[in-house]
Amino acid sequence: MISFYVLATIAVLASLLVIAQRNPIHSVLLLIASFGALSGLYVMLDAPFVAVIQIIIYAGAIMVLFLFVVMLLNAPHEETEHDLRVHPLMRRGPMGFGVVLALVLIAELGLGLGAGSDSAFPGRSVSSVEAIGRSLFTEYAFAFEVTSLLILVAMVGAVVLARREPR
Repeated sequence: MISFYVLATIAVLASLLVIAQRNPIHSVLLLIASFGALSGLYVMLDAPFVAVIQIIIYAGAIMVLFLFVVMLLNAPHEETEHDLRVHPLMRRGPMGFGVVLALVLIAELGLGLGAGSDSAFPGRSVSSVEAIGRSLFTEYAFAFEVTSLLILVAMVGAVVLARREPR
C-alpha cells in the first residue's frame, strides 16, 4: 500500500510540475516521469502489458517526439526565481534531475519484479497479449496506420513551422 501512495504522489506532483514549469523541455521530462509513475501503478494492478505499453509508446516514442519538436521550435525560456522555487532539482542541472529519474526507474523495476511470481505474468496474460496484437494488426490495422500518418504529418508540420528563411 505504501508503494501505491509513493507512485501516486510522484504521478500527481510530476503532473502538477508539468503545468508549473516555464521551460518546455523540463515540462516534457516531467511528463515522462509522470508516465513512469503511472506504469508503476499499472504493474501494481497486475497489468504488466499496459505498463510496458505505457513506457514504450508514451514515454519512449511520443514524448521523445514532443521533446524533438520542442527543441526544434526552440521555444523561449524565461529564467526567473519562480522556476527555481517550483523545482529545486533544476538548480543542480539536468544531471541531478537525470539521476533522480534513474533512481525512480530502478525503484519501479524493483517493485515490479518483486511483486511475486504468481502475480507478475500469469499464463493467461500471454494469450491476452497475443489476442491484443492479433486484433490490432487485423481488425484495427487501418486505424493504427492512420495514427502513424497523423504523427508523421504533425512532425513534418512542426519542421515546416520552425524552418527559418535564409537571409
